Amino acid sequence: MKITKEEVERVAHLARLNLSAQELETITGQLDTILSYVAKLDELDTAGVQAMTHAFSVSNAFREDRVTDSLARQEALANGPCQNGEAFVVPRII
Repeated sequence: MKITKEEVERVAHLARLNLSAQELETITGQLDTILSYVAKLDELDTAGVQAMTHAFSVSNAFREDRVTDSLARQEALANGPCQNGEAFVVPRII
């Protein structure tokens, strides 16, 4: 095993998780399987591979800024549950 029950118990304690003995056994086995799978990556020769953040080239798809008219005040307030013609009316907080 690459991970021990004691290590799982420690992580569970830090995460404030109360695990039963059965849950501890199950999670230890699952984590061991995951870590064994990840360890297979160590077998790959990555000497000539350039570091990247995405599997494919990504560029920002920002739209061009354009000045447009905004909604008329009455149109913007039309769907509000309570308004006074100038603004939404909400309960006082202070």
